Amino acid sequence: VQLQASGGGLVQTGDSLTLSCLASGRYFKDYAVSWFRQAPGKKREFVAGIDRRGERRTYDDSLGGRFTVYGDYGKNTVYLQMNRLKPEDTAVYYCAADLISGSGYDPGDFASWGQGTQVTVSS
Repeated sequence: VQLQASGGGLVQTGDSLTLSCLASGRYFKDYAVSWFRQAPGKKREFVAGIDRRGERRTYDDSLGGRFTVYGDYGKNTVYLQMNRLKPEDTAVYYCAADLISGSGYDPGDFASWGQGTQVTVSS
């Protein structure tokens, strides 16, 4: 599967953004999809994930319930809705997908990656 991430931008503290991960190919609902982010000088870290068919969602504990991941498989797209954004959310956000059971928390779990979309939150 090929992925295309989009929706990033420059926003202010407290604003919202929704990122999209559009997949090519069929049977996208059979893939687990996770969002990761990478800030300058830091490792790529797990943000949120959704398992096959969108039955279970998981989030990094530090997000405090501000983000929501969900899928619209009729549009072959998984979204990451981000609310109450903070400057520390500034990073390049990546979506990743693979045919794994459950949710993937490690970048090594995924073979397919989108190109990344920049999110910058100003204070």
